[in-house]
Amino acid sequence: MARILPGEQGDDDRIVLSLLNSVESDGARSQRHIAAELGIALGLVNAYLKRCVKKGLVKVSEAPARRYAYYLTPHGFTEKSRLTVEYLSSSFSFFRRAKADCAEVFDLAKARKLNRLVLVGRSDLAEVALLSAVDSGVSIVAVLDANSPSSVYIGRPVVSSYDAMREAFDAVVITDWLTAQRSFDEAVDVLGPERVLAPRLLGLNVLPPDRGDP
Repeated sequence: MARILPGEQGDDDRIVLSLLNSVESDGARSQRHIAAELGIALGLVNAYLKRCVKKGLVKVSEAPARRYAYYLTPHGFTEKSRLTVEYLSSSFSFFRRAKADCAEVFDLAKARKLNRLVLVGRSDLAEVALLSAVDSGVSIVAVLDANSPSSVYIGRPVVSSYDAMREAFDAVVITDWLTAQRSFDEAVDVLGPERVLAPRLLGLNVLPPDRGDP
């Protein structure tokens, strides 16, 4: 199970599912270890464990050295299975919609003769865009993300700003999942509206803001 990223849709169920998977794998590991594994705060792990115990999903017992061990109850196993099915279903639905939206964006780019593109935002959507680009006849030359932990993403160079771009490009595609509207508006300010594209599922306002002109 992937690390939990704050702000993602379905955080609550995803944290519970990740927690149940962790407990099933090794219920004797410390809460601190679980927090590091899932990428969430220690206090959040404690709160969710208490909730799972209260709901009868997890059983707790004392272990040596004043520690505790956690076990899934039969109800916990059932809930884990249900959440797994929901997670996989939603993930597949996201992939299908994202792939269709990216294909639409790339078709529009080609119609405008914008063939060399930069993805703005390292995310699951960017990964789908990179996969879709292979069959779309466009070239993804770089990924722009100021907060990326690495300088390469799926074989493409990652840059921190427009000024840092070394490759020539025709347009950008917004793939920022958390601050999409801000990334879109910034790109329009830098490049102009004709060179900024975005998949429909981001739900962006692509019209210029009302500047109060009469």
